[in-house]
Amino acid sequence: MSDTTTSDVTVPLASWVEQLTLDSIPERVRTRAKHLLLDGVACALVGAQLPWSRVATESVLGLEGKGEVTVIGAGATTSGPAAVLLNSTFIQGFELDDFHPLAPLHSNSLVLPVLLAAAQQFGGASGAAALTAAIAGFEVGPRVGLALHGSEMLSRGWHSGPVFGTHTAAMTAGKLRGLDTAQLEDALGMAGTQSAGLMAAQYEAMSKRMQHGFAARNGYYAAGLAAGGYTGIKQVFDRPYGGYLSVFGEGHDPDPAQVIAGLGEGWHTELIMVKSYAAQGGLHGTIQAALELRAEYDIDPKSIAHIEIRVGHTVYHHGWWEPERPLTPIGAQMNLGYAAAVALLDGAALTAQFTEARLDADDVWDLLGKVRVELDEKIQNGPITGRFATELTITLEDGSTLHKRIEQPHGGPADPVTNAELIAKYRSLAGPLLDADRLDAIQDAVLHLDELDDIRVLAELLAAPVAGALDGEE
Repeated sequence: MSDTTTSDVTVPLASWVEQLTLDSIPERVRTRAKHLLLDGVACALVGAQLPWSRVATESVLGLEGKGEVTVIGAGATTSGPAAVLLNSTFIQGFELDDFHPLAPLHSNSLVLPVLLAAAQQFGGASGAAALTAAIAGFEVGPRVGLALHGSEMLSRGWHSGPVFGTHTAAMTAGKLRGLDTAQLEDALGMAGTQSAGLMAAQYEAMSKRMQHGFAARNGYYAAGLAAGGYTGIKQVFDRPYGGYLSVFGEGHDPDPAQVIAGLGEGWHTELIMVKSYAAQGGLHGTIQAALELRAEYDIDPKSIAHIEIRVGHTVYHHGWWEPERPLTPIGAQMNLGYAAAVALLDGAALTAQFTEARLDADDVWDLLGKVRVELDEKIQNGPITGRFATELTITLEDGSTLHKRIEQPHGGPADPVTNAELIAKYRSLAGPLLDADRLDAIQDAVLHLDELDDIRVLAELLAAPVAGALDGEE
């Protein structure tokens, strides 16, 4: 007799993925998914030729060599798993990519590379099949994350996305390859045993950019092994000893029911947040508050005496430590104080704010020295809609104060980035990096993905080298 609990959620999840059809998905969800994929493409094109991405590309190609799968924007090909690793790393390359607000993971970095690799490595795939597989991935990852109480994983020091991202990638690849329920269950089991990720990577490590890539590659492998008949852990979410939830959730009361909650009824695809700034999602409330106060009061940064930022547990632990000069780009993109300083000084938090020159600028560090971040239990213990609220208070030299509370930043469920805004973001990010005809062709292919006979057309459009997003920056 197998050692399982009475609450079996693994098989129903695998069965749902097998049975999912494009026609069963509401049109609004299909449309949103295509726009989300366009955002992933934009982030990959920006990330392809960043300095640390070039290091990753050279290193991985040195290990893996050539193959048939496109490395986006690099003019190179490699093996399927290696391309998944690199393309995911590019999407995560500049903290511009999507994230789920309640179960933090970066879905596109797990879904898009797997779609392209599977299609190229295994004889092509229709756009309709790719869109269905993408939505399966968008739906699975957050549910697994919520079973571990989502953002609580960040507070515990796990890099949450790679912990539940393996399942996202495995189900995307497994769905596209036509795996049946038993094979998908095996893929979930092998994905779960490869889940990992330490959040200390956020301070200075290039590998922060690659940790979702490890998860994407591992999920891709899990589906490939299952397709070949190699078996994985059965009922991986349900096992009381050595199961995924029992181990990762030990002492934290995991909730297995979340794995299958609302399947086919509520759609997490619609909850995925699109970023407006080049920083981790927990910093967006601070950036938005700073920008709004700057616009409303025309603040002279030299007149600022003190800046106080109040946030809940997850944002505090994930976004605050006393920074040391100079910060690395990844450290700056994770730090609440740096985000507030550059937003107030520059009125922006995009590529120019994370160049080497800006990271070591005197005016930034003068203002950063005036920042204090406080853990606010009222925010943490408030309603779930305000759990990630930010309160920013600026005290001026004359003693007057300016205050702004952001309940949910733009991009959240209450104020989502629109599809039109998402297209504008794609064109703004990718436009300077490639010619206009190619820019238009990629957009058309993604937004009409379900009409493509074969998504290898998209892979071909993404293959040629692009310009470096930071090349020529001071």
